[in-house]
Amino acid sequence: QVQLVESGGGLVQAGGSLRLSCRASRIIDVMGWYRQAPGKQRELVAAITIGGTTNYADSVKGRFTISRDNAKNTVSLQMSNLNPEDTAVYYCNGHRVFPPLDYWGQGTQVTVSS
Repeated sequence: QVQLVESGGGLVQAGGSLRLSCRASRIIDVMGWYRQAPGKQRELVAAITIGGTTNYADSVKGRFTISRDNAKNTVSLQMSNLNPEDTAVYYCNGHRVFPPLDYWGQGTQVTVSS
């Protein structure tokens, strides 16, 4: 079992920045962030492997940056130039490749006002 504890989030004006952080209880293959807006499905925002390979949703490319510290089992998401469409609950995700299993944080609210 892997526990994920998130921090960060909050309320910001459009064009502003926020940083989300997540600490895992132990190292895991892929760490990332998903988000879920009201009435919408949960979607991938960004993910990063142990080796540092990253993947971003098209909607956040150039605005968000994901990073991880394997020594500390942490992953961070630096979000810039935020817009109201980024408003959602953001969930930290840990993905074990084999056998496949996903772990989730409790979620943190990000609200961007126009």
